[in-house]
Amino acid sequence: MKKRTVLLADRHMATLDTIRGLLKTKFDSIVMVSDEISLTEMLPKINPDLVLLDQSFRVTQVPDVATLVKKFDPDLKIIVLSTYEETEYMQQCMSSGASGYILKRSAAKEIIQAIEKVLSGGTYISLNFRCSNKKDAQASIGVQRSTDTNHGG
Repeated sequence: MKKRTVLLADRHMATLDTIRGLLKTKFDSIVMVSDEISLTEMLPKINPDLVLLDQSFRVTQVPDVATLVKKFDPDLKIIVLSTYEETEYMQQCMSSGASGYILKRSAAKEIIQAIEKVLSGGTYISLNFRCSNKKDAQASIGVQRSTDTNHGG
């Protein structure tokens, strides 16, 4: 059985530690990075199943961190953690290749559900995502927001 690995990328160690605590029973290996150099060094070394990214993670050679990760592996699953609740930020992340968008304020409640959905090939947008018209925002990027809270098992 293949061991599952997740890479956490956030500039704030407290956030990394909190997320690691939430995921320690779901993954065999959890690797944390807090800067671009570490991220680019670790991606090929660990070949993660999933990358959880802080949307504000600073990168220099590309427009955003999701684009950087997708350059490494276009099929890699990405979930973006963000404090931004506006539609344009979510759309930018999803169009850059993210499979999920979670608001940091609700991450503790939603992160496991989001990971399960994304690793099974789906997309996930935070249940607390706020925009003027959620259906229009999701339709514009071809995403259906998950509202299923019972994954049974």
